[in-house]
Amino acid sequence: MDEFGKQRQRMVERFVIRKGIDDERVVQAMLQVPRHRFVQPALIHQAYDGKALPIGYGQTISHPTTVALMCALLAVSPGERVLEVGTGSGYNAAVLAQMGVKVFSIERIGQLVRKARRLLAELGYHSVAVRQGDGATGWPEFAPFQGIVITAACRSVPKALLEQLSEEGRMILPLGTTSRQKLTLIQRTGGEFFARQMGEHRFVPLIGKQGWPGE
Repeated sequence: MDEFGKQRQRMVERFVIRKGIDDERVVQAMLQVPRHRFVQPALIHQAYDGKALPIGYGQTISHPTTVALMCALLAVSPGERVLEVGTGSGYNAAVLAQMGVKVFSIERIGQLVRKARRLLAELGYHSVAVRQGDGATGWPEFAPFQGIVITAACRSVPKALLEQLSEEGRMILPLGTTSRQKLTLIQRTGGEFFARQMGEHRFVPLIGKQGWPGE
């Protein structure tokens, strides 16, 4: 166990298991992924405190409970493909990769793309592909995806992503305004889409053609 191992154990116990998230693959993945490597150096001492932390460029690394919940709700199996919209630090993609999933992640901020690529490669997460672009348009070359996870607030469900979701696939996204969203699970069954809400959360806004205007 590395020097942060006990801190990871406490984080998972407090902010995953005690929150009712008992998916064993998610639990084991979060015990393995070194979250402290995905935060800014000055914030390493807070990496396992159960906080969403700034990673620069107006973006954050999500609260560990949020990461665990979204990964569990996807209900994907090893070898399946997941599209992630909003790479950020790369932590969420690393957790999915640790679960054996093939991750195709899109990030609009070039500096974060380069940083995430380097770190994921250094940590051995070679089943993650990261590219720069508008995540709301998806990654059609690798569709359909068994899971799609959007880590930024959406005011509506991007149509292109619905089209890239496989039959029986699941999409997780926060829907609402820039200040208040409800985490929403969408499942495609028989060519139709069924949605249910999973409680209120707060994410940075999705910037792009189907999101909010950016700089």
